[in-house]
Amino acid sequence: MELRQLRYFLVVADELHFGRAAERLHLTQPPLTVAIRRLETELGVQLFDRTTRRVALTPAGEAFRNRIQGAVTELDDAAGDAASVAAGLSGRIRVGFVSSASYSTIPEAIRVFRERRPRVELVLFPLTSGEQIEQLLDGELDLGVLRDPGEVPGLTLELVSTEALVAVVPEAHPLASRAEIRPQDFQGEPMILFPYRLMPGFVARVLNLFDEAGVSPNVVQQTIHQETVLGLVAAGLGLSILPESVRRFQMPGVVARPIAGNPRTSLFAARSAGPAPAVDEFLSCLRSAERGEEK
Repeated sequence: MELRQLRYFLVVADELHFGRAAERLHLTQPPLTVAIRRLETELGVQLFDRTTRRVALTPAGEAFRNRIQGAVTELDDAAGDAASVAAGLSGRIRVGFVSSASYSTIPEAIRVFRERRPRVELVLFPLTSGEQIEQLLDGELDLGVLRDPGEVPGLTLELVSTEALVAVVPEAHPLASRAEIRPQDFQGEPMILFPYRLMPGFVARVLNLFDEAGVSPNVVQQTIHQETVLGLVAAGLGLSILPESVRRFQMPGVVARPIAGNPRTSLFAARSAGPAPAVDEFLSCLRSAERGEEK
């Protein structure tokens, strides 16, 4: 028994006329008649009473129609849903992002994506770069927005944005009065950094900056959220280096100053290989947000 046969049967049952049913199905009448007879043979029952003047459902045909009508509709809906998901018009995508991205590209990208794909559920996870890489490789995320990840076998990376690094210091600290702070000025100062295993690329970028300047950083505290770093700096626990977009998060008691040489940091989008139209659309929204476009 084929789904096509069931659809043919339902149209004939609706029209109670093989000629009109054939027109609706864009068929000639003979193959439709053959298909219905074959269905009756497979079921072992007569579905229609046929005379030269009328076509009527038999009691068996009526019962059969009542049972399959909803099932065929469900199958058609399921096929439509599958096609919609495959085209990226519905379904769900899981997106991870580092906290610093929430000050820049991510909010606008989310707004634009929801306008473009209102039927796609967007599930967001604030995660460190290391956590995102692990979950992307395990198939637990569809897309990640990471900072300075470096090459990751098994993932495709696309540059989203680049910004300056800034020195973050307590406003009462002597360095806060400087227009620009050199890496050498961090020598001997207590530092607050992210754990290397959770933000390996970004921490390596900061440590390389100190290494090039001949500075041995005095790391007194590690924490995983940018907001926590700012709170600890405001409390006078130490200094830090963060992306320039941190200026948008106005923490009392903290100032951000440019770093000599204008060192940079970058956000990347990371994903597994393979077709995923909804993920492609979110990437397009990230690009639009970075360029300041509406749609």
